[in-house]
Amino acid sequence: MMTAPAGPADETAPPEFPMRRACPFSPPAAYAELRETEPVSRARLKVDGKPAWLVTRHDLYKKLLGDDRVSANLKLPGYPLQVPVPQETLQSVPLTFLSMDPPDHTVQRRMLAPEFSVRRMRELRGRVQQIVDQQIDQMLAKGAAGPVDLVTAFALPVPSFVICELLGVPYEDHGRFEEWAWAIMNHDISEEDRGRAHYELDRYVDGLVTAKESEPGDDMISRLIEFNRRTPAVEHSDIVSMSKLMLVTGHETTANMIALGVLALLEHPGQLAALRAEPELMPKAVEELLRFFSISDAGTARVALEDIELGGVTIRAGEGILPLNNAANHDERVFPDPDRLDVRREARSHLAFGYGVHQCIGQNLARLELEVVYSTLLRRVPTLRLATPVEELRFKDDAIVYGLYELPVTW
Repeated sequence: MMTAPAGPADETAPPEFPMRRACPFSPPAAYAELRETEPVSRARLKVDGKPAWLVTRHDLYKKLLGDDRVSANLKLPGYPLQVPVPQETLQSVPLTFLSMDPPDHTVQRRMLAPEFSVRRMRELRGRVQQIVDQQIDQMLAKGAAGPVDLVTAFALPVPSFVICELLGVPYEDHGRFEEWAWAIMNHDISEEDRGRAHYELDRYVDGLVTAKESEPGDDMISRLIEFNRRTPAVEHSDIVSMSKLMLVTGHETTANMIALGVLALLEHPGQLAALRAEPELMPKAVEELLRFFSISDAGTARVALEDIELGGVTIRAGEGILPLNNAANHDERVFPDPDRLDVRREARSHLAFGYGVHQCIGQNLARLELEVVYSTLLRRVPTLRLATPVEELRFKDDAIVYGLYELPVTW
């Protein structure tokens, strides 16, 4: 039987998501065009081939995430998953804090909010400074004989140490939960390995919570347990879920931002010189680096509960939506010349932490850690430089959270 010759590719077919960044310091090239011509557009998910809507403009991103007609519940049909999960598995696991809608989300957020208040961060600053200095001391000792990987020697240990102390997790276990976190957040890992990582991490955190229910300490998990005893609101499993989420997100995202931020400053010597000359610019620099990289591009996935009009398009009930913070954070309507790193920029309106009721609860801690890390590193290691060309570095294009696998440096 004869078959018809293959015709040209369908130019109207929706693009596949996720898209690769144009270069380590830029969003995917298609984002700028989409913002101008089709800010609410269709895409096809690489993970399962299903359709989803991309939202690429800053104002539309905020409008969508401020709309109570969208849900963060990943169990709903149409929710745009970032990693492959069998439906039977998906429906059997409890929702995490990130995937809950009000009122359940509100209850857990109120329990966690005091741990990340501005006042609590002021109290923590001195201890974060000690941890950063301690890791720099160790890194300098290692670097006496040659290049050091900044990721393993500094960027990962600092937030891991901080979140372990906050939660009351033994730091000697950090290698185990860092491996589990990597498996959970990697696009390309097998379903079996991801499921095993979830299971082992759940079991580990459940053991911690159970132990603290009998012998509480001065830590976040113990305070959550005590709060719930005074005002019963959640179950044991919910405290396990909250603790697991804080443990994974509390180190993985900040570790990636530390490494990327250092790389960006070393590759932009004019910006680095400005920070050295005016250290008081550091808070602005942190906001700009968060905007510039937007490492959790699709971390605010949603599904429509009703038909929604957005940007001249009708999103039907049950359809998945991906508001892209890397696209919104490079919207020239809000950030002129958005692909340029500018540590003097007023970038506080960025969306790297999301928007609305699910805005990242740990953002004050992330800002604190990044300010202390960048300031101390620039002051204590003034001759820091790359030991490997940028073209040879391995970036985490295969992960939910963007970052670097290694960053060899010397001084």
